[in-house]
Amino acid sequence: MSETPVAYGDTIRLRYAIRFRNGDEIVSNFEDAEPDTLTLGDGTLAQTLEQWLIGLKPGERHVFLLEPWQAFGTSSEELVQTLRTEDIPPGMQLEPGTLVEFELPNGQTLAGSILDVSPEGVRVDFNHPLADCPIEFEVEVAGIL
Repeated sequence: MSETPVAYGDTIRLRYAIRFRNGDEIVSNFEDAEPDTLTLGDGTLAQTLEQWLIGLKPGERHVFLLEPWQAFGTSSEELVQTLRTEDIPPGMQLEPGTLVEFELPNGQTLAGSILDVSPEGVRVDFNHPLADCPIEFEVEVAGIL
């Protein structure tokens, strides 16, 4: 097994879990047959989480207890927007709690959670769903490709 540590730009095979601090699991691939393959810096994994992988060696397994600012950030009122109903794509489900994706003019997508719908428009929260949450991030680097 390679002794070379993980560096930015590396393509790695990774087993991981993200949990709330109370132990409730949000996502995990530890039970999957194969680890996920991802390239650091390609946007697959949040950059704030990627930084915890830098310097780890294949075979290492760690649990990081992260505060919100170290993981998905803190929520910002600026990221809560009211959109005009006519600006919402036709057929989009407009119910509070629904997670929706909007396509930006540059082709990228932006996810938001609908907070409420009124005659004035649709209030959407574009903060990350895990903003303000302290989390546990467990990782095992299965290999560097």
